[in-house]
Amino acid sequence: MSIYVGNLSFDATEQDLNAVFAEYGTVKQVKMPTDRETGRKRGFAFVEMGNDAEEAKAIDELEGAEWMGRTLKVNKARPRENRGGGNRW
Repeated sequence: MSIYVGNLSFDATEQDLNAVFAEYGTVKQVKMPTDRETGRKRGFAFVEMGNDAEEAKAIDELEGAEWMGRTLKVNKARPRENRGGGNRW
């Protein structure tokens, strides 16, 4: 399971998120997707914690919290949908 973190400040870094989530347990990985065209951050991230209990606690504590001037949206990440892009020939 991983955690979706939305409405992030564009100034936030992976290190910033790691520090915040480390208060709730072991952070295995933080990913902050960037726009393919511009390379700019997209305003959301995915955080993977050490176990489900740590992830649940982080979600409960951080959902709706204000951080870096923004109200965070924090919940379980949903599986990526297959959008069927690519060649249609």
